[in-house]
Amino acid sequence: MTNINIGEAELEIMKAVWKADGPIGSSAIGKAVEEKGWKRTTIATFLARLVEKGALSAERRGKAWYYTPLITAKEYKKSQVKSLIKNLFNGSAENLVASLFEDEQFSENDIKELRAIFDDRGEKK
Repeated sequence: MTNINIGEAELEIMKAVWKADGPIGSSAIGKAVEEKGWKRTTIATFLARLVEKGALSAERRGKAWYYTPLITAKEYKKSQVKSLIKNLFNGSAENLVASLFEDEQFSENDIKELRAIFDDRGEKK
């Protein structure tokens, strides 16, 4: 899996593309992110960067461009978590979880749900 570096604004574009069921036109992407107030040229720049980075493919259909994700949201999230663990927690998922517990980021219900996830994984092996 390739670790593609996607900026915060580019991620908003990717979210719109991931939501689409198949290729999505640049005008539809613009509508999906219109609350951001970005100009068409700004959106076009983000799209060009994402194509260059290998996150999207672009296909011209008549006068319009259509974009298809080359990575899934799940793949992207997984690569970001791996990068976070590697870069901030010395490659240790245990250190990440310990950090979250130290800062009281988990409720009792969260802990129950995590235990259930780990228990389910243990049963599948």
